[in-house]
Amino acid sequence: PETSLAGFSTALSQTPSISSLSSEGREDLQVNRLETQIWIKPDIQKTDVDFSEILNAIQEIAKDVNIFFDELEGVNSPSKDDDSLLHHGNLTSTSDDASRLEVVGEEVPDKNKTNGLYFRDGKCRIDYILVYRKSNPQTEKREVFERNIRAEGLQMEKESSLTNSDIIFVKLHAPWEVLGKYAELMNVRMPFRRKIYYLHRRYKFMNRIEKQISRFRGWLPRKPMKLDKETLPDLEENDCYTAPFSQQRIHHFIIHNKDTFFNNATRSRIVHHILQRVKYEEGKNKIGLNRLLSNGSYEAAFPLHEGSYRSKNSIKTHGAENHRHLLYECWASWGVWYKYQPLDLVRRYFGEKIGLYFAWLGWYTGMLFPAAFIGLFVFLYGVTTLNHCQVSKEVCQATDIIMCPICDKYCPFMRLSDSCIYAKVTHLFDNGATVFFAVFMAVWATVFLEFWKRRRAVIAYDWDLIDWEEEEEEIRPQFEAKYSKKERMNPISGKPEPYQAFADKCSRLIVSASGIFFMICVVIAAVFGIVIYRVVTVSTFAAFKWALIRNNSQVATTGTAVCINFCIIMLLNVTSETLIIFFTEQPRTESEWENSFTLKMFLFQFVNLNSSTFYIAFFLGRFTGHPGAYLRLINRWRLEECHPSGCLIDLCMQMGIIMVLKQTWNNFMELGYPLIQNWWTRRKLRQEYGPQRKASFPQWEKDYNLQPMNAYGLFDEYLEMILQFGFTTIFVAAFPLAPLLALLNNIIEIRLDAYKFVTQWRRPLASRAKDIGIWYGILEGIGILSVITNAFVIAVTSDFIPRLVYAYKYGPCAGQGEAGQKCMVGYVNASLSVFLVSDFENRSEPTSNGSEFSGSPLKYCRQVSDQHTSLYRDYRDPPHSPVPYGYTLQFWHVLAARLAFIIVFEHLVFCIKHLISYLIPDLPKDLRDRMRREKYLIQEMMYEAELERLQKERKERKKNGKSYHNEWP
Repeated sequence: PETSLAGFSTALSQTPSISSLSSEGREDLQVNRLETQIWIKPDIQKTDVDFSEILNAIQEIAKDVNIFFDELEGVNSPSKDDDSLLHHGNLTSTSDDASRLEVVGEEVPDKNKTNGLYFRDGKCRIDYILVYRKSNPQTEKREVFERNIRAEGLQMEKESSLTNSDIIFVKLHAPWEVLGKYAELMNVRMPFRRKIYYLHRRYKFMNRIEKQISRFRGWLPRKPMKLDKETLPDLEENDCYTAPFSQQRIHHFIIHNKDTFFNNATRSRIVHHILQRVKYEEGKNKIGLNRLLSNGSYEAAFPLHEGSYRSKNSIKTHGAENHRHLLYECWASWGVWYKYQPLDLVRRYFGEKIGLYFAWLGWYTGMLFPAAFIGLFVFLYGVTTLNHCQVSKEVCQATDIIMCPICDKYCPFMRLSDSCIYAKVTHLFDNGATVFFAVFMAVWATVFLEFWKRRRAVIAYDWDLIDWEEEEEEIRPQFEAKYSKKERMNPISGKPEPYQAFADKCSRLIVSASGIFFMICVVIAAVFGIVIYRVVTVSTFAAFKWALIRNNSQVATTGTAVCINFCIIMLLNVTSETLIIFFTEQPRTESEWENSFTLKMFLFQFVNLNSSTFYIAFFLGRFTGHPGAYLRLINRWRLEECHPSGCLIDLCMQMGIIMVLKQTWNNFMELGYPLIQNWWTRRKLRQEYGPQRKASFPQWEKDYNLQPMNAYGLFDEYLEMILQFGFTTIFVAAFPLAPLLALLNNIIEIRLDAYKFVTQWRRPLASRAKDIGIWYGILEGIGILSVITNAFVIAVTSDFIPRLVYAYKYGPCAGQGEAGQKCMVGYVNASLSVFLVSDFENRSEPTSNGSEFSGSPLKYCRQVSDQHTSLYRDYRDPPHSPVPYGYTLQFWHVLAARLAFIIVFEHLVFCIKHLISYLIPDLPKDLRDRMRREKYLIQEMMYEAELERLQKERKERKKNGKSYHNEWP
């Protein structure tokens, strides 16, 4: 304690290095390690001089001591899984000696020691957690791996679980030196100067207009959808220019506090980067945390959440406890469902990849507003014009028209007026505005994708993703294990790596395509089963005892078939995942495998979800023949016909039921399943340890008890929304309310996903991405398919073309160029054909003779014409014509008009889509100007900062009287 500062400095300068000590000297240093701290501390307290030199020297000693003890542990310790590093739940105990040396003279808050986010010293923040079981036999691999982790500079601390002593938590912390080194290697962009915005010169007239607009806005209430940044100041981001971090130019960057300069997501990403490149065994490819997770050496690996998402105090009065609490209050809470998402905060906490997903989901939801509004307008237009629809009036008034039975034997004759309700419901969806809505949705899909590209460019600029390039990915362990015998030189890294021969790649591709084709055939077989069910059940329901079901046999058949179809869809979706993984070829990298798996999984689920809808839209009632010559399935079952009001009502029921049930099921599985699992885990902990003990669990214990993120990342979230996008656009002409249902679901979906990420899942690793990947190409494909399907729905499934042909060619206004409701008089009668009852086949002849209608057996019945059944039937000649039941001239006119409409509609819409795509640039002009100006300003700022540094060094040398050369500047 009596040592002077000069003597102490001299002693430090004469101290030999650790490596030069003998084994006895090393042992003495190890024994006297604590004594070094004890005699230094009083001297610091009694001295009046600046302590910076002493603290720097102490840190150097601590670094040497750490290195020395790492060497000793690597040589002498037989296993790293013993209890030497374990602390059984003692959260408030002191840290190891090196950590104490770093915090000499500093006060550490007690909160840091007890909140489970720091090491036991309360100073070193936990950046990553590894979990393993002591009973696991992979001890040697973990030993080597953890020794190499410490050699990389990471600090480590172990803790046994409070609930299971077999579970060990390995806490990792990256010091500043390690963070700086790897941030430079990874080109992590960090802020170095606040942005200076350049305002374009405006004319006085425009300035006056803007002043008037701003004055008018002052009278209006504040936008309720915007987050209150005054109440929540943590939402404000530092609006700074960024540049790749460099230790040589560290003075350029804005560093207020080294502990917070790299945020938690960046720190975890850097640690994960290190863990992916640490060896665990001797060998060329025995490297990386992922392989240790796959072989069971470690049970889990994850970054920590930043504390609890709940607080006893109000966030508006006391502020947010942490970023997780802030995200819960302003994003995941149901009370803010109508507000914009804090995307910058989401990106800061979860990383750019998850932030881009929520940005895309929010953009898609916002773009659904105009589509939902127009769809609702089309529906309301049908409601308002219902009483003026001539076709519906004629159907409802046709009490004297007797229709032929729609199934064999048990289906009775029926009046056309019995389908009055169905004709009115059909008009709600199939009216004069349907064609306009189909064109609008085709254009909407293009506008949505084009403006998303612009939105993505703005986000990429704000999040520093413009110049970001993905790192060279490591080889998948499965690929390496299978093709390790054959190697070739990697053209990028210049290192030998496993190689897959072209012939092997082609054979696996053929096997993969054959497997997917087989699975699609299974889906088609399931649809065939549904068709048989519909054919058999319609006769069963027609003979049912209950009058309600008997009189609505066709609707009951459609409703039950849709529900059974939904169950089959969900069952095939569950069982398909394993098969698709098996049929997916073995690409070299993880991203290639994900793209291949994504494409196959989407293709299968898309066919599985929409195959029944395609059947109803384009095949139901199209190939049934005509009375007396019905086409039959396996020469037994008569194919199902459409209702006298048309097939569109069946298509609407199919889409509405499937869409509502699937969205409800998905929302339950996304949130309900993790909630139930986490509730069961908390229940077991409360029963074993009591509620008070559970509340004192450290953060790593709480996070370990949460559910891990899906094995395929955001695949399920994207897949659900992309399938919904297809359902919304492909058959939207038949169901205009689909965008409205999608909008309501997505408003709930955003908050469900947010709540799941914040409260129910472990914190995922913050990953970077520039866009949504292969999903964008899938969206473009769906947009093209939607144009084709809507053209066929309007031309084939709806009554639009037959009515148009009748109005211009055969109706009262024929040749006058008009097509109003008055021109549709007589349309229903003209669309029906006459059939002689005596021409029925024996197995098709109904049990009743129709005497209940006129008191005597019926002689003739009417057959539904082309627009109500098949493209190739009806509009037929009467039975006594020279060619009985032959096609009339009107049939060929309608057929030609349908084909012409399909061609004109597709070409027109595709031209509009390409024109819009050409006119809308991918990069906004103001963003392009900002990027150019920022590049120029960054160069100027770097030059000024470097010039300032050189001038400062020159002044210091001149002040110290040192000689220097006349260098520039």
